[in-house]
Amino acid sequence: MAMAQAGAAAAAATGLLVFLLYSAIHRVEEGHLAVYYRGGALLTSPSGPGYHIMLPFITTFKSVQTTLQTDEVKNVPCGTSGGVMIYIDRIEVVNKLAPYAVYDIVRNYTADYDKTLIFNKIHHELNQFCSAHTLQEVYIELFDQIDENLKLALQKDLNVMAPGLTIQAVRVTKPKIPEAIRRNFELMEAEKTKLLIAAQRQKVVEKEAETDRKKALIEAEKAAQVARIHYQQKIMEKETEKRISEIEDAAFLAREKAKADAEYYTARKLADSNKLKLTPEYLELMKYQAIAANSKLYFGDRIPGVFLDSCAFQQANLRTAHETSLPAQESPETSAENPLRGEESTG
Repeated sequence: MAMAQAGAAAAAATGLLVFLLYSAIHRVEEGHLAVYYRGGALLTSPSGPGYHIMLPFITTFKSVQTTLQTDEVKNVPCGTSGGVMIYIDRIEVVNKLAPYAVYDIVRNYTADYDKTLIFNKIHHELNQFCSAHTLQEVYIELFDQIDENLKLALQKDLNVMAPGLTIQAVRVTKPKIPEAIRRNFELMEAEKTKLLIAAQRQKVVEKEAETDRKKALIEAEKAAQVARIHYQQKIMEKETEKRISEIEDAAFLAREKAKADAEYYTARKLADSNKLKLTPEYLELMKYQAIAANSKLYFGDRIPGVFLDSCAFQQANLRTAHETSLPAQESPETSAENPLRGEESTG
């Protein structure tokens, strides 16, 4: 009986020890830090990933993520400057907590710091943005700027309130608007689409006209260049012909000048030769030789004198030739008129 009680006590003690050990041993995942509370007070030494031991029932811990995490804020109401209430279905905030800032942020804002620093700030900043803009701006015109504005606003406050917590990105879904307004926006978008189509069609027509105009301009420039080339070619041909003519004229002028110079030189030399040769004695000799060679002398009663002339000499020669050709049966009266006429010729 006693042994049975002792065994039961040992078993109970063993079970209690196992339970205490199980309560004392805890595991911290990679990318997390464990912060400890003892009697409600935050301890100053967080623990990294791995297995750790703490006092059971006295010390408690909470795991704080130090890697990138995404917090989702759902169904956020937003009132525009025109009084229209819209709802944003989901806002995702990607943030990261630096390990060195875990203790300070948990001490100031508890381990659920994201509720205070992110969720509540998202509501505040989004309502600030919506209240300053119209529905048209929030839903269409400035919608692409909402996420960037929220990120900058959150990070600006976190730099002051919680250094070490950084916002990486903010993603905002399309707002939900009243059905009647949504239909109006859809009609407006349809009309805007038609307008854009018409504008694009007009641009296409303008581009085609511009293309045709440029094409015509290119053709005209091409024709003008071809005409200019032909014109320059004709000018070059005329200039070539002009140069050839000038060369031919110069050559002809040079030949004529050389010919004239040669004739002038010949005449001058002949004149100089005649000037040296035609002395009075030589001229007298030539006169007598010419008289002896070409003249005829007629003597008789009917001739009063002697007439000597080169033309007379030529006429006398012709007359003598004619008289020689007369027939032998010439009348005796004619032959008796000049009984003493004689002819003398010396060569």
